[in-house]
Amino acid sequence: GEPDFDTPEHIKAFAVQALADGYTKYTPVTGLVEYRKAIQTKFKRDNDLEYGMDEIIVSNGAKQSISNICQAIVQEGDEVIVFSPYWVSYSDIVGLAGGVMVPIKADIEQDFKVTAEQLEKAITPRTKAILFSSPCNPSGSVFTKEELEDLARVISMHKNILVIADEIYEYINFGKKHFSIGAIDSLAGRVATVNGMAKGFAMTGWRLGYMGGPAWLVKACAKLQGQVTSGANAFGQKAASQALLADLGPTMKMKEAFAIRRELVINLFKNIPGIKCNDPKGAFYVFPDISEYFGKSDGHITINSSEDFCEAILENTHVALVPGIAFGNGNCFRLSYAASEENLTDAIGRIKKYLSSFK
Repeated sequence: GEPDFDTPEHIKAFAVQALADGYTKYTPVTGLVEYRKAIQTKFKRDNDLEYGMDEIIVSNGAKQSISNICQAIVQEGDEVIVFSPYWVSYSDIVGLAGGVMVPIKADIEQDFKVTAEQLEKAITPRTKAILFSSPCNPSGSVFTKEELEDLARVISMHKNILVIADEIYEYINFGKKHFSIGAIDSLAGRVATVNGMAKGFAMTGWRLGYMGGPAWLVKACAKLQGQVTSGANAFGQKAASQALLADLGPTMKMKEAFAIRRELVINLFKNIPGIKCNDPKGAFYVFPDISEYFGKSDGHITINSSEDFCEAILENTHVALVPGIAFGNGNCFRLSYAASEENLTDAIGRIKKYLSSFK
């Protein structure tokens, strides 16, 4: 998913100026100094995280940051606990590193958020890392400070586990101020905080991610990245360094627009019998439960899975949904509301009309 907004004009202007100023050469593997300094400032300002310059690395997107971490720390057979529902790439990223993904499933009744009790039961001597996103793709769920502190109490009792916190949707948070698990004292030096420019700044195509973490991990990721992609593009980093420290007004306007769409989508789905829509506090997705439709038919198609449901919706309404099984939960589907209010109203109206034929 990506915002339907264009990159703000002032950030484009930063990039144009960077090109004019000669930012067209190779960059250090860990990133331009000015960009890493801006990231350092952002971490302190927004997240109460204090990372040294040797604890920050820039990558070609947050996905590469997560992949770098897994490739650097996971050995064959190591377990990586992943909170489910999860972003689709997590399973393959862990698998490509030789690891075994251990999903912990949280359903709609618990707002798709894993509890400390669930986490404790999932940890084994082979657990190498815990990976999750907040705000979450696909559910939009956001862990509160108190919930993260509960998780941290469990993690702190297991000294050799690294936390990989995917915070790419940080700025699209409709509730309280975003809280980073890395700010919890008991986990000092044990959290890799992953973020990037894609979602909050509508810069998906710029491919600029970054990670803050212990120096040993940054060093390992730099060795790996240096033999795969090298450093991220120069003019993009220069523009991003300015964007992080500039006015966040355009980012807040995007969040406000998403908040309006969120309310619209939730209310529209609540009027469709058989669909239980969650109440996302972040990102730009809803993740409704449609298990009540399993076993029902429109006279031609019988729904037995989220894949059946999404295929039927696509064929009969031309609305694209993503089956929840791709995210680890086969009872749900994901809809992105990174679209106009008019299009969202029309799409969900089509879904409602079609589903009325099911018995």
